[in-house]
Amino acid sequence: MQLFRTKSVEQTIAETGEEGRMLKRNLTWWDLAIMGVAVAVGAGIFSVGAQATAFHAGPAVIISFLIAGVVCGAAVMCYAEFASVIPVAGSAYTFTYTAIGEIMAWIIGWDLILEMLMAGSVISKYWGVYLNDFIRLMGWNANTNLIVAGVHVDVAPIVIVAFFTTLLVFGTKIGVRVDGAMTVLKIGIVFFVVIVGFFYVKASNFTPFIPPSQPASSVSGASAVEGSMTQPLWQFVTGMQPTVYGVTGIISGAALVFFAFIGFDVVATAAEETENPRRNVPLGIGVGMSLIIVMYMLVAFVTTGMVSYRDLAKQSNPSLATAFELVGANWAAKIISFGIVLGLATVVMVLLLGLTRVVFAMSRDGLLPRGLSKTGKRGTPVALQIAAGVVVALVASFLGIDALSDMVNIGTLSAFALVALSIPIMRRKRPDLPRAFAVPGNPWVPILISVAILWLMLNLSVLTWIRFVVWLAVGFIVYFSYGYRHARVGLADDPMSSLSDVPRGVGDV
Repeated sequence: MQLFRTKSVEQTIAETGEEGRMLKRNLTWWDLAIMGVAVAVGAGIFSVGAQATAFHAGPAVIISFLIAGVVCGAAVMCYAEFASVIPVAGSAYTFTYTAIGEIMAWIIGWDLILEMLMAGSVISKYWGVYLNDFIRLMGWNANTNLIVAGVHVDVAPIVIVAFFTTLLVFGTKIGVRVDGAMTVLKIGIVFFVVIVGFFYVKASNFTPFIPPSQPASSVSGASAVEGSMTQPLWQFVTGMQPTVYGVTGIISGAALVFFAFIGFDVVATAAEETENPRRNVPLGIGVGMSLIIVMYMLVAFVTTGMVSYRDLAKQSNPSLATAFELVGANWAAKIISFGIVLGLATVVMVLLLGLTRVVFAMSRDGLLPRGLSKTGKRGTPVALQIAAGVVVALVASFLGIDALSDMVNIGTLSAFALVALSIPIMRRKRPDLPRAFAVPGNPWVPILISVAILWLMLNLSVLTWIRFVVWLAVGFIVYFSYGYRHARVGLADDPMSSLSDVPRGVGDV
């Protein structure tokens, strides 16, 4: 079996022009930057920052955000280089297929499906949580949670997923425009948080900046318990007692808030729908990443200065709005809660787009059924978009948030690591390719990026790793029973196979 067979860059680009499976190029670098801000701001600031402060790092969560931002920013450079060379849907999956080989590309594609599916589900789930929180703050007697035949169902995720699925079916540009308008409002909310929160900052809340390490069992709400499946993998393997705060808390906090930076690999999946992608994809990714890091650092500083991490740790589900409630600024909490409801909605759209584009690329390559990659008259994969929306809505409605969020992180991190390793491989294999952007310090910088990402992965829980292994096992079953035999690379290599459907033109890049 030729598990490491690769696709050439030329073949990969040529296939973007296949009749009936073409995506429409109409996105600009600003669209991509806003797309990255849309998904990252909602995922990080409004959902995990306060929890990382309360149960992991205390005020030092600022360092956790910085570590996660630096690691992600370095990984993003690798994505930018590949996107400038191979401006094709599929992101890390497509990059790995050309650099390392099919089996590793399958693993990455399967991981990306996990990432986008779980992320779309967890964010739409959070949207429902914050919608109900806003309803509570306003004093309205309503709730989106229902009991159907003895089963708890949250209808809010179904509503928001259906809305954006409909927009994306009618065209990516339409969805991006709506997403962009809502993102501008979300950025306004972020700066509102910074300006208003600054007046409540107390220097005493930053002391101690790095709280002394203590057993996780001594902090109510901390999930890691010695010998349990919820403690970080490296602590479990080494037999160390699970702890929170201290240096280990900063690192585990970084692993958690890495969820805040997942947007940029999603942006890379839209390369095939971008005008002049060799220039606009790296530029859009870079501008978006810069905006995110500035906003995260400002919000982390204000939030940790407003409320003691000890007070946040006493809350069952601490959030950004919780911090304002604790200082008596309920009016601000209402505004923030409203902004969050709108802001998180934009994240759902970008993740739905990313999920379908990864499946689209794998389907066009034959690793998944080819029927999934058919596009309609508006240049979008209509049937696939609808199917993805249905699955995301169902997962969000019936599963809990905690089980979903860590799966997002490990799927993202594994993809980031392999993309970083692919940079020196592709440089060695194809030094002739034009690169509008190149990662500096090759090969050592990409290798160091991979090592840093692996360390973050080891700080995720044992249970997350077990679920990840099970997901990969299912993926291998699908690959060996279907994907390997139907891959178009294999059909093209077989002289007995028909090559009539292999495109001969080069797509517009």
